[in-house]
Amino acid sequence: MKFTPKHTAPDTNIFSTMTAMAIEHNAVNLAQGFPEFDIDPVLANLLTEASLLKYNQYAPMPGLPALRNAIADSVSLRYGINVDPNTEVSVTPGATYAIYTALAALIEPGDE
Repeated sequence: MKFTPKHTAPDTNIFSTMTAMAIEHNAVNLAQGFPEFDIDPVLANLLTEASLLKYNQYAPMPGLPALRNAIADSVSLRYGINVDPNTEVSVTPGATYAIYTALAALIEPGDE
């Protein structure tokens, strides 16, 4: 059986595009999540404190409960819709993953 990937990566991707735009406009490039400048010492101390309290970049797979609750509260406040943060709110590790997940859930073989 031959493996056929769902997606073939082009030579240009969102990260290379955003990096080029940041260079062109002399902007700070946060496209890949790491700054190109020294951070404020106050922020460095806060990051150290957070790591000592066992906070890190690895959140639970469905997202932090406090974040899911805040999202549900925001949806309720903005749109008057009550959503269950445990069953109706999804948190993803970035926009690219969110888009992929949404499309992979909806697209069937043969769809264009």
